[in-house]
Amino acid sequence: MQPIVITTAQARKIILNASGLARKGQFGQGKEAVYRVIDHLGFLQLDTNFVVERAHHHALFARIPDYEIEWLAELCEEGRIFEYFASDAGYIPMQDFRFSLPVKKSFEENRKPLTKPEIRMMEQIIERVEREGPLMVTDFENDRLEISSGWWDWRPAKVALERLYLEGSLTIGRTKSFQKVYDLPHNTVPRETDLVLPTAEEYARYIILRTLQALGIASVKEMSWRSRRVKSNLVKNEVELMAKAGKIKTVIVEGIKGPLYMLPDQEINVEVSSEVFILSPFDVLNVFRYRLKDFFNFDYQIECFVPASKRIYGYFSLPILAGDTFIARMDAKADRKQRILLVHNIHFEPFAIDKAILEKFADAIKAFAEFNNCREIVFGKSNNESYIKTIINNL
Repeated sequence: MQPIVITTAQARKIILNASGLARKGQFGQGKEAVYRVIDHLGFLQLDTNFVVERAHHHALFARIPDYEIEWLAELCEEGRIFEYFASDAGYIPMQDFRFSLPVKKSFEENRKPLTKPEIRMMEQIIERVEREGPLMVTDFENDRLEISSGWWDWRPAKVALERLYLEGSLTIGRTKSFQKVYDLPHNTVPRETDLVLPTAEEYARYIILRTLQALGIASVKEMSWRSRRVKSNLVKNEVELMAKAGKIKTVIVEGIKGPLYMLPDQEINVEVSSEVFILSPFDVLNVFRYRLKDFFNFDYQIECFVPASKRIYGYFSLPILAGDTFIARMDAKADRKQRILLVHNIHFEPFAIDKAILEKFADAIKAFAEFNNCREIVFGKSNNESYIKTIINNL
C-alpha cells in the first residue's frame, strides 16, 4: 500500500486528537469519562511527585473539566481498572489484564536466582496476605540488616513485596495517602477476567494498536518503549506484517524522520480548538520529548532531575498548550497549608501570543489553582511582564 503523506500541521492535530486534547471535555464528564480516557489511552502513567497534584490526577483533570480525584480509586475498587508496572507504573483497563501477563512472566524469568531465605520470605508474605488480608510494607517488621543509604535502598520485606507484585502473585491498591496495599489477585481481579497468556504475536499486536490509538502517529521506537519489559518481543516484526496486510498505515510526515504508522481509519483533517491546557510533565503527550521537538517545535525537559544550578525554567515546569501550539512553561508549586498556588516562573515561547489566548490561559490557571485546592495565586518572575499583567488582570 502507498504511504499517506501529510504535513506537520496535520500530524500535530492527529496527535492531539488521539491524546484527548483536541478540545476540552473530549471524553465527556463524570466518572465514566475517567474510564473512557483510560480505556482510550490504554495506559495512564502515575507519578508520586506531589509538587502540584500527582501526574495521573493532573492528566485526567486536563481532559475532564469536572474531575474528582476519588473517581480513580473508585474505578479500581470496582475492578474496572488496575495498577501495574507495564512500561512504567500506571493504570490499565481491566479488560487488558491478560496483556500484563507477558510482562509479569518476563519479570519472573529475567530476575536473578533467588536465595533460600528470599524464597521463604516470599512464601511467608503470601501466607500472611492469605491469612490476614491486604497488607502494607509497614505491617512487616523492619528487617533491614544495614543502615539505609537513601532512596531505593529497600529492606528485604519491601523487595519481596515488590517482586511478588511485579511477577503477578500480588496486586496493589492505594490508600488515600497514596501508600501501597498488597493483596491477592483473586480478591481484586474480577472472576470473568480473561487470564489466558497471549502469544508473542498477540502481545505485539496489542502493543502496536494500543500505542497508535493513544499517540495517533508513532514509530517502532515508541511502540518498543511500551513493550520494553518483555525481552525479545515481536513488535518490530509484527509492525512490518501489519503494514503489509493493511492493518496499519504507513504515513510520511513532511520533515519528520520515519517510518511512521497510524491506524487505517485515522481521520486526516482533524479540527483542534484554541483552548489552553496546563499539562503534566508525565502526560502521554509529553512522555517522548523528541516528539515535542519534532512535531511541535517545543524543546522541553522536566528539570526536577537536573541539578539546581543548571535549571533554566524551574524545578517542575508544566507545559502550556494552546490549540496545537505550546506557548509557555509554568513552574508552579501548591502550598497546601496556606492554600496558595505559587507560580514561580512563567516562561513564554519567543513568538507573539494574542490577548484572547492569554485570557484563556488565565482561566486555565484559575481552574488549576482550584483543582489543587488553592484559594490564592502568587506570581513570581516571567520573561514577559506584559503577558503576566494581562493574565493577572483576567483572573
